[in-house]
Amino acid sequence: MARFLLLQLRPEPEASDDEYRAILAKGGLREAEVHRLRLDCEDLPDGLSPLDYAGVIVGGGPGCVSDAPRDKTPVEARIEAACLSLMPAITAHDVPFMGCCYGIGILGHHLGAEVSKARFGEPVGPSTCVKTEAGLADLLLAGLPERFDAFVGHKEALQVLPEGAVHLLSSEACPFQMIRHGENVYATQFHPEADAAGFETRIRIYKDKGYFPPETADDLIAMCRAADVTWPARILEGFVQRYR
Repeated sequence: MARFLLLQLRPEPEASDDEYRAILAKGGLREAEVHRLRLDCEDLPDGLSPLDYAGVIVGGGPGCVSDAPRDKTPVEARIEAACLSLMPAITAHDVPFMGCCYGIGILGHHLGAEVSKARFGEPVGPSTCVKTEAGLADLLLAGLPERFDAFVGHKEALQVLPEGAVHLLSSEACPFQMIRHGENVYATQFHPEADAAGFETRIRIYKDKGYFPPETADDLIAMCRAADVTWPARILEGFVQRYR
């Protein structure tokens, strides 16, 4: 049985473990189906190849691809280098890939597109995603409504669509919410695994990381609890079912 490779980037154990449980639950995955690597505290094993897996999933994290090298911690620089080292094989061989939030920055950077904080950052909370014409025809989005809410919170974003990529979902504040490269390489700016409880955990952990004024944390939690965010998990579930 080919497993899915899960690359996690969060240096906070509580956030990393919560994301891991969410990806298992929302993706319909068993622990035995996942090779979990916490890149904040372990290196990629020698000889690891993405071609040996059913697919690769990259979680979110507090790092930014667009930060200047001098502003990245040694852990953030090592995580970024590890993720980028796998992208040539993933895109060249069209290995099934689901990059969540940080993953869209990694994919865009690898493909030579601008990833920056110039425009399109979104505050923590729900964002309404809308299918493009290509999104209406994409198999991974089949069965989802043309408009649905997803949880976001990001400082950087794609500024342009990468060459050779297909634009699948947009939002008013951030045009590139989901893209595809080839037939099997996907990335989302939102968090497909996240629900209100998970975002509450992240809000409490990252309240001093510059995503929002710390004093607004309780209001953001209340907003997330009131949001109707259920459809994005279908994307993760569909990815697992399609490539399992």
